[in-house]
Amino acid sequence: MQQFTGIITDRGSKYAVSGGPVAGRDDVKAFLAHLTRSKKFARASHNTWAAILPDGPAKGDDGEAGAGMVILRMLEREELTGHIVVVTRWYGGVKLGGDRFRRVQDAVNHYLSHAHGLKRGNKSHFER
Repeated sequence: MQQFTGIITDRGSKYAVSGGPVAGRDDVKAFLAHLTRSKKFARASHNTWAAILPDGPAKGDDGEAGAGMVILRMLEREELTGHIVVVTRWYGGVKLGGDRFRRVQDAVNHYLSHAHGLKRGNKSHFER
């Protein structure tokens, strides 16, 4: 699991992004269970996620309606398959409106730029 915390703060809300390889829905469940074993992530307002799996796309909004689809579309554009990306938000008391989707995009972009060993399509990018 690769994790980047404290990457974005907006009007009191704080964001982190995590990710790792997954081969199927059982791996997704295991990844999310492992992430939320940490009290910090278990207490988060939202752990939204997406992954492109061999049997098709999967996503979860965790109460942040539409955020899973934002992540999924970004993974599709990057052709990043077999990998889950989870954007975590700790609500800061001020509604962000549509800006919440920009912050999700910012978090995913941070992950895509900083994570090690991501394989996209038939190419391997950002291997360090």
